[in-house]
Order: sequence, then structure tokens, then C-alpha cells
Amino acid sequence: MSLTDDTPNTTISADPSPALRSFRGGVAAQLNADTVTVLQAMRAYPSISLLANTTPGPRLEKNDLAKLLRLTADAEQRLRDEAIEDRHPILDALSDMISRAAGERCDRAVALFASPAHQCRVTLPVPVVDRCVIDPTFATRDLVRSLQHSPRHTVLLLSLDEARLLHGNGTVLRPAPGNAFPVYRRTYSKHGGRDSERYDDFLRRVDRALGAALRLNPMPLVLIAAEPTGSKFRRMSRNMSRLAGLITGNHLNTSAATLSDLIRPVLSGYLRSRTQEALELIERRANEGLVLRDIGSAWMAARWERPEMLAVEEDFFYPARLAPDGDSLIPADDVDHPDVIDDVVDELIEIVLGRGGWIALLPTGQLPEGTQLALTLRRR
Repeated sequence: MSLTDDTPNTTISADPSPALRSFRGGVAAQLNADTVTVLQAMRAYPSISLLANTTPGPRLEKNDLAKLLRLTADAEQRLRDEAIEDRHPILDALSDMISRAAGERCDRAVALFASPAHQCRVTLPVPVVDRCVIDPTFATRDLVRSLQHSPRHTVLLLSLDEARLLHGNGTVLRPAPGNAFPVYRRTYSKHGGRDSERYDDFLRRVDRALGAALRLNPMPLVLIAAEPTGSKFRRMSRNMSRLAGLITGNHLNTSAATLSDLIRPVLSGYLRSRTQEALELIERRANEGLVLRDIGSAWMAARWERPEMLAVEEDFFYPARLAPDGDSLIPADDVDHPDVIDDVVDELIEIVLGRGGWIALLPTGQLPEGTQLALTLRRR
């Protein structure tokens, strides 16, 4: 397998690199859980988030570049209206990130983040709502949604005489940690022969190594193997309980970008099953009186109760300001006002994740009773 790839956000690296790589005027970040965690930990005003759809291709198209420049102009105008004196370094960082993005490969969207203490650019594999957000925190909802469209997963690449194990995180593929993989079929002469390891014994040895790896890092599994090897391994394996899907073909030497394209629809099917899991959990907790279905009560409960899971429609945005009591929300339509939280849903997602809950971002109309979000609470 190739250890490098010419696409900037889909790589296979033998040595895991830091979540963020510094350069002048900002940082280029891989889309993974570490990057989201870093961004969610940042607190500074103003924190500017620019989210924009882009056309996939080798470089940023002119209309997409113009869109980013318009969003930057919106940010500049808002900072000028608020009389933010130290706005120029932040705006310079945004301009620099846009200039760099103009010459690099694009996916379906891009997110630019800039504050007095931090700058970051992330390429996203899912479309977004074009917007400029200025708050004390960065708007990371679309990064969380992107990770859900490409959740952490394990990939087993299998052939007649070799097995490799990869870990997928966002759009990054890396060899799994440890020295159990790669696994090679044992041969005792140059061309194999009767004394070589039996095919079934090789597959059992691969399965034992896979079981040990999944116990250490339990994740959905994508199996990639030519037939009949894939079906045979699936039947005999003891580690198929979290199989997301089987991709047929010998792809031991396939590029990272192509592997990601093959894996993406398999994970989409897995995510549909996670949607059903979320809906079933809401129904169970509703019978126990442990579901909140409006954003005001969910906002309170996420901070003072024990949040378990937040399900929210992907296109539900809720600008609001805090009431004088500091707890309740007052809906707002003057999003540009500095007292207004541009999107309370984004803040709510961060609170639930920070308190050990999980997030289900659902298509419109999936939630029952015409609601747009549901927060389940853990049993006391």
C-alpha cells in the first residue's frame, strides 16, 4: 500500500502527525476528532467561523473564492461595527488562509476559523450552510457532522497471503497501532508448496489478530477482500458483530483517496443504522420521562442534568441571547448583535459532547412529533 497520497485531506501515514500543522497565518488541520476537540476548547472573543460550500476539484473555483471573500467582508463589517480594535491580525489570518486554499484541492466545503489566539482551516466532505459566525467560541457543528459521515472505523485489507489493518478517523487512514499487522501467510520455500501455511489457518490467525485489535479499539469494521476470500472470512470470523460492510476486490495497493471513496457509501449505510438507534433510544427514554424536545429545556438540562444523547436535525439553527438569569434563552433575529449567540445548537452540541454524551445529526423530518431536536437523559 502507498504510504502517501496526493490529496491533502486523505492520507495514510506510518507516523501519526499532530492534529494541527502550523504555518504562517494559520494552521491546516486534518478533519478528525482531535481537531474538533482542539477547536471546541478555544475560548476568545471574537472567534470567527467562516463556513462555505466549494466545488470538489484540484483548486478553489473563482465563484467559491468570491464567496469566501464576501464572508470575510461580512466579518470585517461586523467587527468594525463592534469597534473591535485588534481585528486586523484576525482578518489578515483569514485572508492568508483563503489565499492558500485557492491553490489547493477542494472537497464539498471548507471551514475557516480565526481568533486572537488561533487560526485553522479544515476541508469538509459534506455541504454546509454558507455563513459567517462570530461568537466567543468556534462553530464546530459541521465538523461534528462531517465526522459522523465518516466515523472512526477499522479497515481490514485481506488477500490470499496478506492482511493489513487501518484505522480511519475522519478522512485520514493510518496503519493500526501495534505490531500484530501486517500479517503474512507463512511459506517455507520460494514458491510456497505443500509445507506452506494452510489457507484456513492463515485466515484464523488473521482473525485472532483482528479480535485483539478490536478489543483494544472497538470500532465499526469495513472488510475489503476479493471473493471468495471476503465471504469465507466473514463466515469463519468471530469478530463480525460490528461489521459495517464488505467491499469486494484486492485493494492492498490502492491509493488512500480511492479507498476513502470505496468506504464512504459503506459507512453511510452504517450511519443509517445509527440514526435508527438514536430514534429507538428516544422512544425508550420517552417512556421513562427522560426526553426533552425543545431547545430551552434541553439547554438547561444539558448543563444541570446528565445528558446522554442529543439528536438534532442538520438544518436546525437557533440564534438566541442569554436571559438575565444566565440560564434561559431568549430567541433573537438580530444575529449580528454581539450579545447574540449565532447558533445555540452548536453550543449545545459542545456541552453534550463535553459531558460525555453522543450526538445524532439527522435529516429533516426524522424526529417524531414535528420536533427539531431531542435530548435524552441518563437514568439517575
